[in-house]
Amino acid sequence: MTPMELWSSVAPWAAELRRDLSERWDTLLLLYSTGLIGGFHTSFTAATAFFRVKAAHRPPLKVFQVPRREDESAVVKDFEKLLAREGGRTRYGYVIREMPQWEEGFDFDRYDPVVLKQRADLAGFGSVSTMGDLFDVVARIHTAGHSKLISTDAEPGAVRLVGGRDVQRDGTIAPPSDVAYWVRAQPEHLLAPGDLILREIYAPGDPHGFCLAEVTEQDLPAAASHTTIVLRPKADLESQRIGFAMMWLRTPLARTLAGTSGVHVSVKNLLTLPVPQPDEALEKAFDELDAVRLRLEEWQLEADSLLGSVFMHQTPAQARLEIIDKGRALRLRVEAASLLDDLGHTIRTRFPYPIASRWRETEAQLSAGDPRAAYSAVLDTAEILLCYVAQVALALGREEDLNFGAVVAIKGKLTSGRSGPGFGDWVAVLDESATSRRLRNLPTEHPLQDIRALFAGSEATNARQRLYGRRNDEAHLRRIDSIDLPGAIQAAFADLTILTDRARFLADLPLLHLTDVRWDTLERTALVHFRELMGDHPVVPTKTMAVPRNDLEKGSLYMRDSGHQLHLLRPFLVGQVCPVCRTWSTFHVDRVPGEAVLLKSLEHGHIFRDHSPAMSAALSGVGLL
Repeated sequence: MTPMELWSSVAPWAAELRRDLSERWDTLLLLYSTGLIGGFHTSFTAATAFFRVKAAHRPPLKVFQVPRREDESAVVKDFEKLLAREGGRTRYGYVIREMPQWEEGFDFDRYDPVVLKQRADLAGFGSVSTMGDLFDVVARIHTAGHSKLISTDAEPGAVRLVGGRDVQRDGTIAPPSDVAYWVRAQPEHLLAPGDLILREIYAPGDPHGFCLAEVTEQDLPAAASHTTIVLRPKADLESQRIGFAMMWLRTPLARTLAGTSGVHVSVKNLLTLPVPQPDEALEKAFDELDAVRLRLEEWQLEADSLLGSVFMHQTPAQARLEIIDKGRALRLRVEAASLLDDLGHTIRTRFPYPIASRWRETEAQLSAGDPRAAYSAVLDTAEILLCYVAQVALALGREEDLNFGAVVAIKGKLTSGRSGPGFGDWVAVLDESATSRRLRNLPTEHPLQDIRALFAGSEATNARQRLYGRRNDEAHLRRIDSIDLPGAIQAAFADLTILTDRARFLADLPLLHLTDVRWDTLERTALVHFRELMGDHPVVPTKTMAVPRNDLEKGSLYMRDSGHQLHLLRPFLVGQVCPVCRTWSTFHVDRVPGEAVLLKSLEHGHIFRDHSPAMSAALSGVGLL
């Protein structure tokens, strides 16, 4: 039985002793327990090790951490379960088959299978670096080892010594107190703006991440004591990556991976701590969130200033008019932002036009009082939602040279000329998207990854199946009795709400109609005029953008992803004025009887007959004919 530091410390004496032990003995079990020995401080952790004379066949190592304030019989039962296992994990312990490197610290969390999996999962953010790749360590002043440097605030050139207790949880450094140390710091000890200063000592069982603060001009001049660790960003490190690293360090997982089962943080472990690095899509998302945060702060400051000026005007009448007039603009901003929490408002204003217009029609029918029309509108909207997403998936798959098996059935229906594709075909495309191994290997920021997740989870799958069943019943004249219709409407709309809520990613994938494209050979860019068809009305203003590509088609529909890349949707989706209702509409191919191609509107179901050879050639080119 030893202090835990014999096993967890990376100090040379501890590493050498562990290495010597491993040369003579096989370690069978490590048992950690905190606060269980009378006469010791409650934070003291003991490590009990069980050895066997080294043999040819090395047994697996079992590690157990005795929990505090748990039922004793449950702990004993879990311990017995661990002793009987040859691998895996129990509630309070685990088995290691591959013996660790004894030179490294062996605190309980370091080789926990759960923690190791979390460490491996960090790559999902984009890539992984180490703190040593991003930061350098600044020299610290030890109040005992550097006692000759201790001074007073009255001595010229003396600077404040910042200790661990001065680093606050809110990310600031506390102002100097009456008992603060002052030192004659050497240049290598002086802190600089942008340095990150962390507490070096933590209470056992502290559930939080690292306590750190960013040094500002107001905190200087200063140096750091041995109860802190100071990290200085490398010269070429972007501010965004520094901010991401700070957020990471404040997480409990970061402290766990740094091996802080004891009270001290090892500088060596901290420098080897993995740091997830955001990819381009995540960086863009952080930039946008930061811009949102700054905008909200501006609104708050404006509201605070307005409230503070109530009694600053010459007359109460002037104050009243000022508050009402300027307060109205702030109130309208907040009300508009609050509406985005309403799914219906988001769909009507931020979803692609075909879906948004169908949703508007559904809400109108639900409030009109005709149950049969309302029920049909709900099912129509569900089908159009899946139809639109499936058409986008097919277009994106063609770009990536990915073939969908579901296209075979769609092609058969189109060729027969009798009936076009429907609800079941769109479901088949989306189901295939969710299970395709080739799609799974696409970059995480690819829009097909959002589409793949549409049916993820049983709730969305069950909702889709119920809507599909209702659509089939309606098509085969198995209509619901008028008495049961109100309940059916409510259930169907609930299922539709589940699917549209899962499709919120469509708000970030605008549908664009390119009205004009002008290529500049010298600038190597195209000036594009387009209409962003988002929301429940096709009459929208024309916008412009510059795009560094010369293969864009005037008059075609495109989808713009979160990385501002344009994806051609033709011939899966085409846009033009409907010859029946004279409204601009989006169409998908419905049937091909003979030489003509029949296109069906997503918004209202009107049929458009296209006799041009170009349409048939385009459908053949993408495998639909």
